[in-house]
Amino acid sequence: MDWITDITMRLATETKLDPADLLVDADDKNTLLDLAGVAAHASGDRTNAPILCHVLGRAIARGATLEQCALVIDDFAGAK
Repeated sequence: MDWITDITMRLATETKLDPADLLVDADDKNTLLDLAGVAAHASGDRTNAPILCHVLGRAIARGATLEQCALVIDDFAGAK
């Protein structure tokens, strides 16, 4: 396993959450990394990358899909 999988499994165990709800597949990982790059470059502030990922997690937890969020972010970044 890699570091992110190890820490995800540890978080799931310690917080009594289902690991399947937390694990990130390869496609989602690439999308998240791309969106973090957009946040850092479009805003000119790299600290927006981890904050955006947190916002994405909150949006997805409340029913949005990563694909919907990606479209919004790409559109917003392109409009700037």
